[in-house]
Amino acid sequence: MKVMVVGGGGREHALAWKISQSPLAGSVLCAPGNAGMAQIGECIPADVEDPAALADIATRRGVDLTVVGPEAPLVDGIVDHFGERKLKVFGPSGSAARIEGSKHFAKSLMEKYGIPTGRARLFNDFEKAKAYVESLEPPLVVKADGLAAGKGVIIAPDINTAVKALSDCFVDRVFGDSGNTVLVEEYMEGPEVSILSLSDGKATAHMVPSQDHKRALDGDRGPNTGGMGAYSPVPLLDDASESEIYENVMDATVRAMEAEGVPYRGVLYGGLMLTDEGPKVLEFNVRFGDPESQAVIPRLAGDLVPGLLATIDGTVADYEMKWTPEYCVCVVVASGGYPGKYETGIPIKGLKAAAHDSKVEVFHAGTRNEDGDIVTAGGRVLNVVALGTDFDQARGLAYEAVQMISFEGMHYRKDIGYQAIG
Repeated sequence: MKVMVVGGGGREHALAWKISQSPLAGSVLCAPGNAGMAQIGECIPADVEDPAALADIATRRGVDLTVVGPEAPLVDGIVDHFGERKLKVFGPSGSAARIEGSKHFAKSLMEKYGIPTGRARLFNDFEKAKAYVESLEPPLVVKADGLAAGKGVIIAPDINTAVKALSDCFVDRVFGDSGNTVLVEEYMEGPEVSILSLSDGKATAHMVPSQDHKRALDGDRGPNTGGMGAYSPVPLLDDASESEIYENVMDATVRAMEAEGVPYRGVLYGGLMLTDEGPKVLEFNVRFGDPESQAVIPRLAGDLVPGLLATIDGTVADYEMKWTPEYCVCVVVASGGYPGKYETGIPIKGLKAAAHDSKVEVFHAGTRNEDGDIVTAGGRVLNVVALGTDFDQARGLAYEAVQMISFEGMHYRKDIGYQAIG
C-alpha cells in the first residue's frame, strides 16, 4: 500500500521511518517532509493546513492511507474532509479533536466523568481573571484555551507572572484567538509522564510510557518549549500507577468521548503528573507526542501500520503491540535562541558520523535541502535517538552522537533522562 505522512517534523520523520519498515507499506510519501524524510520517501510540497490540497494529492497519487502528524489540521477537521472523499486517514474527527483544541472542552469532559485532573476556572475577560488570580496563593498555572504550539501554558511562581500571562493572552494577544479564553489552574507537583494509546472509539491499545522535558534549560529551568528531549521507559512509574492511568484515564476518556457522541479514533496522548494524590491529567493531545514518539516508536518491536489501520477499521482489540526491552533516549538539538527568535538556513555538519551506530537514529525536525547542503529550517532542528541495554548506555550513545553534530548557535539540554538515573 502507499502511505502518505502529513507533516515535516521529528515526529513525522519517526513515523515515516517506522512505517517504511512495514511489509504493508510499498512506498511512503511525505507532505511536505524534510531533508531527513527525503531519504525515506518522496517529499511533496504541501500546506499541512490545506485539507483540500492534501486530499487532492492523496487522490492523484493513489494513496491508500494518510497519517496526519500535526495537531492543527486535525483540530481543523482534516479527517472529516478526507472521509467525505472516501479517503482512508488516521486521526480523530474535528469534533473529537476538541479534546486538544479546547482545554475548556477537555477540562469539562474530565470533570463530568470523574477523570482525575487539577482544579481550574475559565475566563474570557482580563479584569475578572486578574481579580481571581490576585485572590490566590501562588504558584499557579495559566493556560491559553486553544492551540499554541506547545507554548500556551505558563507556570507562574508569583502573582506578577500570572498577571503578565493573562495580559499576554487578553491584551497583547500573543497567542491570537487561542488566548481569547483562558484557564487558571491549580499548580500540581510531581514528575510528568506521557501515555500514547491507539483507539478505534471503543477499544484501546496502550504504548509504553515516556517522559518529556519541556523546559529549555538543564535542571528544568527556562521557558517552556515544544519539548527538548524524552526517554522511555519511565522507572518512576510503578506498575500499579501505570495500570491506574490506563484504566482510569486513557480507557475512561475513550468511554467518555463515546458517551458524548464523539467517538475517539486515532492516537490519544495523555500528559499526566504523578502527584501525591495519584496521577492527574495535565493535558490531552490528539496526535503522537513530539518528542515522546521519537523515544517510544524505536522501542516498538512489531509493525505499526496494522495498528494505525485498526483504529480506522474498528479492530484495535485484535492488535497487539510488542516492545523491545531496550531503553531509549531522545535529545533535541535546537537553533540558537529557541524557543524565542532564531535564524534558519544554517548548514549542519556531522549528520552521517552521528548516525553511524546501528543503535542511533537522527530524526530531522526542522531541516531542508539547500544547494546540496542540509540546513536548519526550524527551532527544533534534530532529534538524536539512541537505544541501549540500560539508560546509561542509551544516554551515552545519544550524547556521543550529538557531539558529532555542529551548526552555528546549536544548543541542547545535557540532562535528558536525569530523573530516570537519579
